[in-house]
Amino acid sequence: MDVKELEKVSDFTLGEENTTYVKYFTGKSYLSVLNTKEVVICNVTFEPVKSYTGDYNSVVEQGKRKVDRGFKPEIKPLLVNLEDYDTIIIGTLVWWYTYASAVATFLSEYDLSGKTIIPFVTNGGWIGHTLKDIKKVCKNAAVTNVIDIGFNTDKMVMSESNLEKWIASL
Repeated sequence: MDVKELEKVSDFTLGEENTTYVKYFTGKSYLSVLNTKEVVICNVTFEPVKSYTGDYNSVVEQGKRKVDRGFKPEIKPLLVNLEDYDTIIIGTLVWWYTYASAVATFLSEYDLSGKTIIPFVTNGGWIGHTLKDIKKVCKNAAVTNVIDIGFNTDKMVMSESNLEKWIASL
């Protein structure tokens, strides 16, 4: 996908060409708050082919069952070629102390060896073993510059200035 095509589907302003790629789970999650920030890197969402349905509690219970079973849902195709990127920023909400099942699919289907992986995680309590799990799966990649973005209901606990500093460090 070239820049003009990407601009048509991106929620973010595109900057100068670079070698960083941001992959994040989208849906009913805390990540939507981050979508309002201008990030000058290539951003593409990924999502399961079959969306979760029901009210909040139903979705939480579906997520728990899927994490407990190690379920990896089919995800929609990427709109970019990962070979074109040296750095991949992976965002996920925390589901039952680890990354979302759609992220599990992504991490199991794509070889990230030799890449720099920068995870950002959002949560409403505790990240559990999320980062340990990411490092375990991405063992042939450099996992660095991690950020934990906590929320209390729909309010971000981390200060906006700390988030902006992290974004600037990228």
